[in-house]
Amino acid sequence: MDRASQVLAQALPVDVPRTYAALSDWGDEHAHSQQYLTPEEEKAMVKFLLLMSSLGHPVRIKFLPSLAFSIARRRSNVTTNNLIKPPGKNWPRAFETRHPELKARRVKAIDWKRHEGNI
Repeated sequence: MDRASQVLAQALPVDVPRTYAALSDWGDEHAHSQQYLTPEEEKAMVKFLLLMSSLGHPVRIKFLPSLAFSIARRRSNVTTNNLIKPPGKNWPRAFETRHPELKARRVKAIDWKRHEGNI
């Protein structure tokens, strides 16, 4: 089911009118409230990933959940006893689609023949 159909099928609060514009706005608000990282945290993470890539150390997509988890743990307060769970298994792909400036690239291994010539 696509995202628009999911928003239309949801039970809405009483104060939200049943217009398509209001449903769309409520769906966006609801989606933002359910995001794992805040928009500022996501901007910082994108900036870090672009910096690492420009320095020649691209970050693997498998590393993104642990990085996001460490960011989210810093946000939590120890006194409130809010347990922060790690992001879900589909979170890295969703993060990548939300930020098109991040491009996944395949890195080829160095040829063994080239390695022997440089020793």
